[in-house]
Amino acid sequence: MKVDKALIDKLASLSKLEFSEAECTAIEHNLSNMLDFIDKLNEVDVTGVEPLVYINPATNIMRQDEAHMDITKEDALKNAPLADSDYFKVPKVIRK
Repeated sequence: MKVDKALIDKLASLSKLEFSEAECTAIEHNLSNMLDFIDKLNEVDVTGVEPLVYINPATNIMRQDEAHMDITKEDALKNAPLADSDYFKVPKVIRK
């Protein structure tokens, strides 16, 4: 694929962007470098290499879903600015 001014103008039109001449030149150079890199990657022999889907081979490692109390109700209410015997008290935020 050849990167030229027509391609840059088409991409700018599709993306609804406007570029100055200096920006067009820089974009043309950068796109050419990217396509050259992709062509270089296409030269690599990958026969016998399995596609990598997940980096970590472990799958479905889950802990048991067990309910347990890490903190007591008294400990939770101890540092609350306003608390009732069993609940946190908060200021009213909905007005009529």
